[in-house]
Amino acid sequence: MWSFVQIIQVGDLVVLPLKQRAAIAIGTIASDYEYQPRYLPYDAVHTRRVHWLKTDLPRTAFDQDLLDTLGSFLTVFRAERHNAAARLYALATGTAPPESTPLTPSESATANSPEETFPDLERQGRDLIVRMIDQRFKGHELERLLEAILAADGFHVSRTRAGADGGVDLLAGRGEFGFDSPRVCVQVKSGKSPEDVKAVRELQGALKNFGADHGLFVSWGGYTNAVYAEARRSFFQIRLWTADDVVDTLLRNYERLSAEMRTEIPLKRIWSPAVEAGGART
Repeated sequence: MWSFVQIIQVGDLVVLPLKQRAAIAIGTIASDYEYQPRYLPYDAVHTRRVHWLKTDLPRTAFDQDLLDTLGSFLTVFRAERHNAAARLYALATGTAPPESTPLTPSESATANSPEETFPDLERQGRDLIVRMIDQRFKGHELERLLEAILAADGFHVSRTRAGADGGVDLLAGRGEFGFDSPRVCVQVKSGKSPEDVKAVRELQGALKNFGADHGLFVSWGGYTNAVYAEARRSFFQIRLWTADDVVDTLLRNYERLSAEMRTEIPLKRIWSPAVEAGGART
């Protein structure tokens, strides 16, 4: 609270990793500390107004060292490593990020702010898995990974021909032949930019053509805010997956993947002490 009230200044850059999506919001502080008793029922009385520059930057748009810098268990902390402020501002405004010289391991160890020494290891591990998939399953290869994950989850999956997919990359259904419900049309986008409403509406239109019950849209680069508003109106038809959702389903079904696919995505389960509730990011 001391940092939030006394140290943060108007004009400072603020970065907010979102909890419900694999995205990050970036803005600038627009006011001094304000106590707002009308927010008391929501436990959000301590406020500072923010001018948001971007509210839907996908985590996949950030270099791993920036994600590591932001991956602290602390609720409020100063991110200072790797020229973070300038690079984050460049991401939010679309300007060219400044060049930075990578630190040696010894320099990196001494460059950490005391506020950055409590990393969220679970989040860091997830980001590394996302990065590995991004490197090994580019373009149409991401469709192959989704096919393997859905098959491991109990679906019978068929891939459509590239270039003539009618807005659908995969067809998935339950049962031995895939005839049973739910019958799902899957569209996969491997690009780094957030998808817009038009692409999701095209998937909605394809459901009737394929006789499907539901649509699954997988966008590695996330979605614009307008897409989430559209998806709420199509709750019983469409589901949106980000890179984090792909990783969730991958981890849940990893042991059922083929040996060949596990070789392409080598993972090992580890255990660590659980963090006390007061130490988690809010």
